[in-house]
Amino acid sequence: MDVRVIYCLLFWAAHFFLAMPYTSPRVLGNESKTGYEQDACINLIPCQDNGAICIQPCSPSFHGETSFVCEDRKWQMLSDACASLDVQSLFQRISQSELPCSGGHLPFLGGGKLGPGKLGDGAKHFGAGNHSCQADFSCIIPDILSSPAIPGNIADIVELLKKISLLLSENVTRGKMQSYSRIANHILNSSIISNWAFVKDKNAGSILLDSVNLFAGKLLLRNGSESIQEPFIATKGYSIHRNTSGKSFDFSMEFNSTGNITGHVVIPEQELLRLPRASKAISVAFPTLGAILEMNRLDPAVVNGMVLSVSLPEELQSVLLTFEKLNKLEQVGAQCVGWHSAERRWDPRACQVRAHNASAVVCVCAHRRRTYGAFSILMAPAVPRSSLLDYITRVGLGLSILSLVLCLVIEALVWQHVTKTEITYMRHFCLVNIAASLLVADVLFILAAIVHNAALNYQLCVAATFFLHFFYLALFFWMFTLGLLILYGLLLIFFKITRSVFLVAAFSIGYGCPLVISVLTVAITEPKNGYLRSGACWLNWYETKALLAFVVPALSIIVMNLIVVVVVVVKTGRSSLGEGCKSQDLSSMIRVSKNVALLTPLLGLTWGFGLATIIDSCSLAFHVVFALLNAFQGFFILLFGTLLDRKTREALRMNCFSSRRKWGLEKS
Repeated sequence: MDVRVIYCLLFWAAHFFLAMPYTSPRVLGNESKTGYEQDACINLIPCQDNGAICIQPCSPSFHGETSFVCEDRKWQMLSDACASLDVQSLFQRISQSELPCSGGHLPFLGGGKLGPGKLGDGAKHFGAGNHSCQADFSCIIPDILSSPAIPGNIADIVELLKKISLLLSENVTRGKMQSYSRIANHILNSSIISNWAFVKDKNAGSILLDSVNLFAGKLLLRNGSESIQEPFIATKGYSIHRNTSGKSFDFSMEFNSTGNITGHVVIPEQELLRLPRASKAISVAFPTLGAILEMNRLDPAVVNGMVLSVSLPEELQSVLLTFEKLNKLEQVGAQCVGWHSAERRWDPRACQVRAHNASAVVCVCAHRRRTYGAFSILMAPAVPRSSLLDYITRVGLGLSILSLVLCLVIEALVWQHVTKTEITYMRHFCLVNIAASLLVADVLFILAAIVHNAALNYQLCVAATFFLHFFYLALFFWMFTLGLLILYGLLLIFFKITRSVFLVAAFSIGYGCPLVISVLTVAITEPKNGYLRSGACWLNWYETKALLAFVVPALSIIVMNLIVVVVVVVKTGRSSLGEGCKSQDLSSMIRVSKNVALLTPLLGLTWGFGLATIIDSCSLAFHVVFALLNAFQGFFILLFGTLLDRKTREALRMNCFSSRRKWGLEKS
């Protein structure tokens, strides 16, 4: 028998079986549910068991079913699959081509619903040779636009668009893309977003996004460009090659009755230089898809801008995206994200905030077509804004800087008097570098805030963060050097090091280690746009955990210095200690130990609350305590490192007395 005849017989047999009526069981727990129990879903008669499911057939003019779940002794709608569209018939009308059996395509067999009497309508159009409909899909538009955008129809339209993208996406002309966009626009309308909550397939929004991206990516460009605009979906495309300047796409679209929302896509010129040949770039904008995608997430994230998808050649690695905020309140933060197609979630690793102000966010996003289907911005938990917090930070930083300057001035005045032995020289040398490191870090902290608030330059923010990281680390490593000095004075009493050896070792630890850590951190994370955190010139935490390059060394040094303090307590408690070292050196070691014992817990407590602000970023109490401790670190160093040291006070008193005496002699 001819193969074509067998194919035709199989084809009509499939139609026959799909046309047979089928009634699915109505289930409550493990029992069938029919008749009166089904009516209970509509009449909302109190149900008995929370979590029980009631499935109810649709009215005669619709096919499908509605599911209800028992919550608080009431039936709540779970999903609504009632639909009025016959998507099989619609697909048949646009898919006629080269297959046998009256010259038609294999009909749309999966994903939709066929009921009694539906086959005749499909067969009527099948083989009709409607070539104009094949050319632009326009013949199915009236049926779709006249149908209500109820959850069941939304699900069927999503399935229809998916089938078109998979099977009919060759040679996507402007006409096809226009029809495709009009179909998608019907279910993306802002007025029916709430209906998506009852679509049976909770991944329908993600499936729609993937389908649109697949179809739009094959759009043919006329004269090097194309632009197709619907109220709730817009597609633009350009021909690109390495010799063109940077390309950009601008979108301004309606979000709701309150007004429009804008988006901007830029392909940097340096990225275009990667292209080996002429290619094309396609971008699709969805002002309402963000609300649809977040609706069925277990951990809903609030999308605060339009969703932009970008289809680029594989050679291009990144793209710049500008999103206008929906919520423009000053205290609302922003996080740039990409939609992970496989995991169906927003992924913060895809993008990095480049600039941010009250009305818009600029993101730099990695282009990985197979990983990220689109990009947008989320509302990020912002640092609580408080006049008290701002006041503490400003006053504290001012007092800290003043205290550190005073500390360095005092050290300069008494230097000759307090550095007569090797131990005292090393102690005061470490103290001066601790104060200098924190002073520079405080000044950089102010500059970083200015750079960020003015959104002056991304590179400036990177530079400020690098030096902040370096000098804060230097503060801790000089504290570590002070701890090693104690161990040297107590445990290696018969091993003397020269001043030059100490200086080399101290600079290697105090500045060399921070430099290595800072350089490695920026070298590893910056190429992936993971160096800076969103909304601040400081190390990233949520995406790359770059902040660990500061937290781990700092907390490790705090722990080691606390161990040193314990060693000091044990050693000084032994009566034999005085037999092995000079009483002057012992006195110096005890003074150094007091510095470490007081400053180490303060630094540890400060950055412990710093970690707490990351874990619970919305807690005003944590931010206030951290601001207090952080801002007054300079005052603590002046108090415990200088003013409370007996030798320093004596030297300062002698210096003042000699100056007063000299002034009195000159006056006389």
